[in-house]
Amino acid sequence: MLPAGLVGHARLRYLGTSAQKTRLVVDLIRGRSVDEAIATLRYTHKVVAREIGRALDSAVANARQRKPELDVDRLFVHTAFVDGGPSLKRIRPAPMGRAFRVQKRMCHVTIGLGETKLHRQAPPARSFFSRVGSSLATIIPETDRPLLSTPR
Repeated sequence: MLPAGLVGHARLRYLGTSAQKTRLVVDLIRGRSVDEAIATLRYTHKVVAREIGRALDSAVANARQRKPELDVDRLFVHTAFVDGGPSLKRIRPAPMGRAFRVQKRMCHVTIGLGETKLHRQAPPARSFFSRVGSSLATIIPETDRPLLSTPR
């Protein structure tokens, strides 16, 4: 069930991949902005990433259809989940006249988009030394003795 307040959503049904394999890719994009999610899917080395990318594009198009004044840069993946679908049962020949059962699994993917209230800006870049210097001040107390002194 989809939560209320979504801007757009898309369902990809009867995807010919198992739910376990698809969840590996869907977990990568959940909670990210749409731009980050598209970039992540583009460079993910899984076959199912292309199909999920098409579903994400469809969800963005559905959101723009519902609200034409929508700013696409403010969209993020609010909900993304994978449900198991039906399995096709097939028979594979085995030695000595036997047969093994093969299940070709399917799944259903649902992607829901939300809209952030304010446009998020990247925090200002901090240098490595500014972070290390502030943490070293709390770790090493200032004393009048040198750090590598001999015990008295």
